[in-house]
Amino acid sequence: MGSTGVRIAIDAMGGDHAPNEIVAGAVRASEELGVKVLLVGDPQQIASALPPKTNLERVEIVPAEEAIAMDEEPLNAVRRKRKASINVAMDLVKQQQADAVFSAGHSGAAMASALLRLGRLPGVDRPAIGTVFPTIKAGKPVLILDVGANVDCRPKFLEQFAVVGSTYSKYVLGTDEPKVGLLNIGEEDTKGNELALRTHELLRANPNIKFIGNAEGRDVLSGEFDVIVCDGFVGNILLKFAEAIGGVILQILREELPQGLHGQIGTALLKPNLKRIKQRMDHAEHGGALLLGVSGVCLIGHGSSQAPSVFNAIRMAKEAVDNQVMQQLQSQYEILHNSSD
Repeated sequence: MGSTGVRIAIDAMGGDHAPNEIVAGAVRASEELGVKVLLVGDPQQIASALPPKTNLERVEIVPAEEAIAMDEEPLNAVRRKRKASINVAMDLVKQQQADAVFSAGHSGAAMASALLRLGRLPGVDRPAIGTVFPTIKAGKPVLILDVGANVDCRPKFLEQFAVVGSTYSKYVLGTDEPKVGLLNIGEEDTKGNELALRTHELLRANPNIKFIGNAEGRDVLSGEFDVIVCDGFVGNILLKFAEAIGGVILQILREELPQGLHGQIGTALLKPNLKRIKQRMDHAEHGGALLLGVSGVCLIGHGSSQAPSVFNAIRMAKEAVDNQVMQQLQSQYEILHNSSD
């Protein structure tokens, strides 16, 4: 599918800053990325949030009667509110009226809706949320999964995460031969709890991935790994900690830059460097996390997502569609289906 034909369904009512920031990011994506965005939610609120002179050929409002609040139990809410914005957005993908979906709303509701409406890929027991981290090697990100969908995992699940993660890394992130690591407390093969030990055996025996061993916490951002797998409990803690560290470093840089005239001159000279630092460290630059393992391209954004995050999430969704990531993942059916218990 050519890039100009990509259609992205947006849950315009999901997130702390919906619909204004969601709409702003989506409209920017429609203008700069050439995608068509389908804004799902309350038509009046969405229309009020549209910037003047919006190109309505690339922006469409799709009505939805309800929204799912962040404090609702996700599965019950998804089943009860059939016309909620996230459900309507997922239905657009199911009915092939959209190629991908993005929501910055209730992540549990987004996952439940995706599972109920799109279903899992054949051979996948548990979809995983994967997010891209920057590393110390410029232009060489690492994909971490799972970062929150499955707090309790079996070894087989982690093996499946490695397979779908490797596929995404290869076909979307452009890694020729993705190197896979297992997050653990030591690099030795004998380290870790029972889950880590059994998963290590499965990954080592799987000929369809390039498993290079355990990754300790200090290795996550080293650039030595392209994909790192872990259960969602550990992964979510890692994600939140990494985001906090990035924010702390950026804040320290702002506070410690010299003041006064000389400081202003120095800061001006450093501005291009500081901008690049922010782009490498700020989670907003990476947009959202991918829900890998469902039968559709789904991205989940932070509840605090603002326009830049929304734009970058749509960019990621477009890249996944352009690179036919779903077709590539589906081709892994036999690998996943035959993975060991």
